[in-house]
Amino acid sequence: MGLDVMQENDFIAERVKAIIAEQALMEPSDITQDSHLADLGIDSLGLVECIFGIEEAFGISVPFNANTPDQPGFDISSVGAIIAEVEKLVARQAA
Repeated sequence: MGLDVMQENDFIAERVKAIIAEQALMEPSDITQDSHLADLGIDSLGLVECIFGIEEAFGISVPFNANTPDQPGFDISSVGAIIAEVEKLVARQAA
């Protein structure tokens, strides 16, 4: 059973990286867990596009308010943090 969760989390990580890479006009392989969106050239509009892409890809609602990005209910500090948040939302939805 743990393997299924690991496989699902790997899928989530790769899909999130692909969504972010599309916005950054980069290859997903160039995106690391430690990458910061600003360092990838993703501005606030690109962030909103990433959020929409993530919501659509996983059928989840991301608690992020573009009007108050400094007070996110969703950790956007790094790609790894975004992946962890998406994993939590997907798991919560499946429960």
